[in-house]
Amino acid sequence: MLIDASHRRWLGVSLGAAAIAGVAYVPYARGALNGPSGGSWVGLTYGVAGTGLLVYAALLGARKRVPTWRVGRAQTWLKGHIWLGLLSFILILLHGGFALGGPLTTVLMILFALIVASGIVGLLLQQILPRSMTSQVPLETIFEQIDHVITQLCAEADHAVAIACGEAARDRKRQPDPALEGSERLKELYHRDVRPLLSSARVRGGALTTLSRREALFSHLRTLLPQPVHEAVDELEAICEERRQLEVQRRLHQWLHGWLFVHVPLSIALLVLTAAHAVIALRY
Repeated sequence: MLIDASHRRWLGVSLGAAAIAGVAYVPYARGALNGPSGGSWVGLTYGVAGTGLLVYAALLGARKRVPTWRVGRAQTWLKGHIWLGLLSFILILLHGGFALGGPLTTVLMILFALIVASGIVGLLLQQILPRSMTSQVPLETIFEQIDHVITQLCAEADHAVAIACGEAARDRKRQPDPALEGSERLKELYHRDVRPLLSSARVRGGALTTLSRREALFSHLRTLLPQPVHEAVDELEAICEERRQLEVQRRLHQWLHGWLFVHVPLSIALLVLTAAHAVIALRY
């Protein structure tokens, strides 16, 4: 989600609520004989409010899993998840009097801090990576279709080489044209240097990782091959450029969503431990 002018109201309300909570905390902390305590009425009020906002932020996951639920707009839930989630962290700090307490509350605060940090990282990535993807991947496709598109690109490249070698025709209704001069050398270099890079296996390095390496590879091929097969080399280069962009898209997509593998499990653990903390506090 991009942070834009539509977030101003949420930011204002959250800052206002945090300011009110902070102002109310000062006389409470000064007047408490043994210091602020989560078990006091004021501390419990902060704790209940913070936990309620935390549960609301967690409900975003349920809202995403059932998009047909007409319980508010998805954008509204996302904005609430961001700003009210941050507000809940401040309220929980006030609830505990800015102290970690025992082992369970220490674990809870560490988990909460990690969740907030991972959420901020994810939010920053969402501001940067979509713009980067637009500029670096003009041939962007649906992420789930990347492997399928790679398979199609391999088939197109094989067909382009087969045409140059006189083994296939551009139009199925026609007979193949005679093999071009240098086609055998093209085929050899294609299977040695190009085809492995186009395979469905994810590219970890090599000529497809950067635009300059891809250009250098095909510039080298043109120096080795005669003019008649340069058209086929140009076609292969265009296919490889699309393959390179798909790999860039895959990598950016993984960065864009990878933080959730930290954020979500920690959030679930926090909710479970928060429930345990509430039960223990009420019983003892």
